Amino acid sequence: MVATNNIGGSVAPGWEKVRDAFVANFDGEEIGAATAVYHRGRKVVDLWGGSFDAEGTRDYTEDTLQLVFSTTKGITAIAVAMCVERGLLSYDEKVSTYWPEFAAQGKGDATVAQLLSHQCGLYTVDGDISLAEALDWNTITARLAATAPLWPIGTQHGYHALTYGWLAGELVRRVDPAHRSLGTFVQQEIVAPVGGELWIGLPESQESRVSPMVGGLNTMDDSNLDPAVKAMMEQFMGPNSPGGRALSLNGAFSVDGAFNRRDVHAAEIPAANGITNARTLARIYAATIGDVDGVRLLKPETVERARTKVTPENEPDACLIMPTTFGMGFMVHGMFSLFGGPGSFGHPGAGGSVAFALPESELSVAYVMNKMATNLANDVRAQTLANSAVECAGAASR
Repeated sequence: MVATNNIGGSVAPGWEKVRDAFVANFDGEEIGAATAVYHRGRKVVDLWGGSFDAEGTRDYTEDTLQLVFSTTKGITAIAVAMCVERGLLSYDEKVSTYWPEFAAQGKGDATVAQLLSHQCGLYTVDGDISLAEALDWNTITARLAATAPLWPIGTQHGYHALTYGWLAGELVRRVDPAHRSLGTFVQQEIVAPVGGELWIGLPESQESRVSPMVGGLNTMDDSNLDPAVKAMMEQFMGPNSPGGRALSLNGAFSVDGAFNRRDVHAAEIPAANGITNARTLARIYAATIGDVDGVRLLKPETVERARTKVTPENEPDACLIMPTTFGMGFMVHGMFSLFGGPGSFGHPGAGGSVAFALPESELSVAYVMNKMATNLANDVRAQTLANSAVECAGAASR
């Protein structure tokens, strides 16, 4: 057992550098966090520590659950890949084949691959929308089906920060023989076989275990910035910019503390409100690339297709400005998503969380936390842990 400055958990011999990196993170601004690593189908790191909340009213423990924002997207991508592997979906088929209403407003030829790689220009909906409307599955998916693309489909890509999950989730619901919601599909087809705890649509009985998010993307003090720099930031990431509209769904999620609210936790937002822990995320990714206690979620050829980059090299993201790299719903290794290096696939979450796999190293890594950094990806805490895990995996292979 590890017990340093309120840090608990276990580390297999040879993986101590991950523990050291995790402990070192608490010398900065970490409040509460957890990390886990699987190697060759075996859990080698499982650590947690710090405080459950900013006030320090209780410890961040093995039992703590954490909202992980867009790290949820990777789980949704696994669900879609499972449907593809079962012959229920094809990445190359038109979305409208499975979801006829999606053909509205000139979207009839959009493919599943284009939708999953953020190329459909549907990063928000047409017109105003309330938070209550956004939390209602039938309302939000109908609104998206009726929305006109914001660019000619396939000509560029832009991060569908919230809408990705409803779009991909509705595809799963439409093709699933039982017509299960994405949250139910994930529970029954991913979490139950693999083991662990992860919800997209949290039961009220689990709410007290959820560590509240502290801070956010808009908490950076810009009072001392040059006016020209502030104006540029407003243009590219302000509330009326593509990035601002994508991240808030035209302002619907701009309510202070929205992602700490019970109604937001209870809804299914498969791009942004997964609630889980690090060990479950690492275990799920391990089961996508290999056998974990007799369970494997995806075949190697499915993983290979899903992690192959389809967005053009160095193409700027229309919402996030800098280039982003997408496969079939997963972010893949690139300047915005370093992960464990080339070959990695997974997804980061706003403020710091991340989960990814690197098949070449038989490695999966996850990190969750309650103190949000002001960045969307490449969190220093997470990257230090990822680098340490890759180094340990390399040493174990020698």
